[in-house]
Amino acid sequence: MALLIFIVTLVLVIWQPRGLGIGTSASLGAAVALMSGVVDWQDIPIVWDIVWDATFTFVALIIISLLLDEAGFFRWTAMHVARWGRGNGHRLFVLVVLLGALISAVFANDGAALLLTPIVLAILLRLGISHAGAFAFVIATGFIADTASLPLVISNLVNIVSANYFGVGFDRYAQVMVPVNLVSIAATLLVLWLYFRHEIPDYDMTSLEDPARSIHDPLVFRAAFPLLALLLVTLFVTAAMEVQLPTSLFAGTTALIFLALAGRWHRGGQGAVIPVRMTLKLAPWQIVIFSLGMYLVVYGLHKAGLTLLLSDWLTRLEAHGLVASSVGTGVLSALLSAVMNNMPMVLVGVLAIDHAQVSELTRELMMYANVIGCDLGPKFTPIGSLATLLWLHVLARKGEVISWGQYMKVGLILTPPVLLATLLALAWWLPVVSA
Repeated sequence: MALLIFIVTLVLVIWQPRGLGIGTSASLGAAVALMSGVVDWQDIPIVWDIVWDATFTFVALIIISLLLDEAGFFRWTAMHVARWGRGNGHRLFVLVVLLGALISAVFANDGAALLLTPIVLAILLRLGISHAGAFAFVIATGFIADTASLPLVISNLVNIVSANYFGVGFDRYAQVMVPVNLVSIAATLLVLWLYFRHEIPDYDMTSLEDPARSIHDPLVFRAAFPLLALLLVTLFVTAAMEVQLPTSLFAGTTALIFLALAGRWHRGGQGAVIPVRMTLKLAPWQIVIFSLGMYLVVYGLHKAGLTLLLSDWLTRLEAHGLVASSVGTGVLSALLSAVMNNMPMVLVGVLAIDHAQVSELTRELMMYANVIGCDLGPKFTPIGSLATLLWLHVLARKGEVISWGQYMKVGLILTPPVLLATLLALAWWLPVVSA
């Protein structure tokens, strides 16, 4: 019953018949799970305690991303990157991938995929790059958004759920995952370049406009760097001081400051350029309902025994060493994420790891490996993450239609080497940094 409810709920979330939102779809699944006894009312506060901070942090980061997008921040950055390419298509390809990695680290993978992709498409159109060349850049932008979403707790909703569940501080997480993320970026860049190197053309720079013309709200634009730097510094300092405060408090405060600046609240709204109310409407509020509903459905799988089966398998992995534990956990999480979506999988993963009979070092290793699998695994299939489905939808609206067959052909070739390299880097680095 728990499995059937999960499958039907996942189909509704992906399909969204007649405009049924992801939050409503997940809520229906949760309601059926409650009525059937798969989960109890007492499970609601347990699940909410796991997901609330991650959910509201994600919403705050997307609000910040939307405001900066309206201010012209991302287009300004992309225009500079196009100029730094100096007409060399291969140099531009590398710079776009690195830009995507940077945006993904700070604004989360969804922000990188959904906001940067349309901007890159617009610039490619202005540069007159062919359809095949544009396809290479578009795939690279969507791919790096997930594979480079490892370094910080705030870089992916998966990261926040995992770090909060196991009580890993912002500083400890970054200490382990920033070097691992560099390996993931390097591997991603290598496989993307090898795959698309013959489709990447050079370009004429004369059609590029002055980056300064991209700035629509100078006040919000100028505030971007100091406020984002302050957010990151605050998260690191409070973690180092072992101050237990929710990440959503800091991300939400930063979003509120951006909203105040964009809405010119200090002037009573006079001189506002960005439509703040419309921007707030575009924020992913349904993700709040989705998180509670979907995780309740997944918690039903946990109570039905799925996580115990996985935890037994993880326990046996430890006997084969850290490399086997890292690769085994990460590959399992990646494959299940590709099939059942990474958001449900991360909860299944953390519950299974929590119940596994392993040493503390192996448990921490498995936690990070689960994050890697859930962050990179969605690249195997279009249904692996909601961000990918939304990304494909945004591309279709822009006239760049990518079929599921095209996507999986690329994803199944490019993902395995990146996943393996990243998991091996974790198995080597974690014992070094823990010594």
